[in-house]
Amino acid sequence: MLRSLYSGISGLRSHQTMLDVTGNNIANVNTTAFKASATQFQDTLSQMTQGAGAPQAAIGGTNPAQIGLGVQVAGISTNFAQGSAQSTGRGTDMMISGDGFFVVQSGGETLYTRAGSFDFDAAGRLVTPDGSILQGWNAVNGVVQQGGQLGPIQLPLEAVSPARATTTARVAGNLPDGAAVGDAVVRDIEIFDGTGTSRTLQLTFTRTAGGWDVAGTDGQGGTGAGALAFTAGALTAGGALTVGGIDVDLTGVTGFAQLSTVSITEQDGQEAGTIESFSLGKDGTLTGLFSNGGREVLGRVALANFVNPVGLEKAGSSAYRATANSGVATVGAAGTDGLGSLLTGALEMSNVDLSQEFTNLIVAQRGFQANARIITTSDEVLQELTNLKR
Repeated sequence: MLRSLYSGISGLRSHQTMLDVTGNNIANVNTTAFKASATQFQDTLSQMTQGAGAPQAAIGGTNPAQIGLGVQVAGISTNFAQGSAQSTGRGTDMMISGDGFFVVQSGGETLYTRAGSFDFDAAGRLVTPDGSILQGWNAVNGVVQQGGQLGPIQLPLEAVSPARATTTARVAGNLPDGAAVGDAVVRDIEIFDGTGTSRTLQLTFTRTAGGWDVAGTDGQGGTGAGALAFTAGALTAGGALTVGGIDVDLTGVTGFAQLSTVSITEQDGQEAGTIESFSLGKDGTLTGLFSNGGREVLGRVALANFVNPVGLEKAGSSAYRATANSGVATVGAAGTDGLGSLLTGALEMSNVDLSQEFTNLIVAQRGFQANARIITTSDEVLQELTNLKR
């Protein structure tokens, strides 16, 4: 049979593969974090009809004469270029800006994905739409042991932010220099004991001939007293006070005229609180926000990278698995070791370029048609040969 007949068949098969790949790209134009693929062709073996000849003194060299036997698909490569960002406003949606993959567990198998659409399941774990569990490092007492064993990123719904006794307080603002002797300014703030029980810390500032006296009570019988002196409005004496074991910092008080803005601005105690919401940082840190105003680190999302990401095998559901040619996953936190940062409230869009894909459709279609013509032309030649004997 004619060699051109089989060359045409190989061309049909190869261009059909190109059509399949292009069609899959177009079908996934709106798939979160989808990476387009491209088909590469190469020729097959060539039949030698005449070998090369070395040049001689009386005759020049000759080149080899070979007839190609068709085309084949050399490979289908994945384009891991960054897709555009699509804002969603959802706190559990994450996009990797740069290199890297989320690490997920599905049925005991470790997979990798760029699709960052996550939700919490009934157990408080971050999961993908198909149920794969996001991996990372959970915090112990607010400290993340990064580099240890990966596990499910989990929001502990029963977590409690412990109560903390007030040990320090800070006062700032201005005491009016023009106040009459005997005038008093009273300020108070809520403080807490070790069980989270609240009481009131009250400070009374009384104007004297030489400055201001300050007296404090902590609501449980604890008292303290001191005196403040000012020169040109600046505090020169009496910058500290102890009330029932609570150290009160008065260094932020001034004594200029007219203004009466002194207040107890802060204290370091808190009552016990339950978790109310969470936030995700650029480095993948999951922080719990508690009803008592406290914040505590709960965990950190892990990212992975590969020496050869194109060597990854597609596992479905926008996930990949490592292969012998992708290399071993290098795991770390976002923003370190060449890994990208995390953008919350957004998703990575598909990187399919429709204009390029439709052009590829035309190229594949015309290539298919041209190879079909090879087959019909070869058939006509065979028909002429069979017609030699009538």
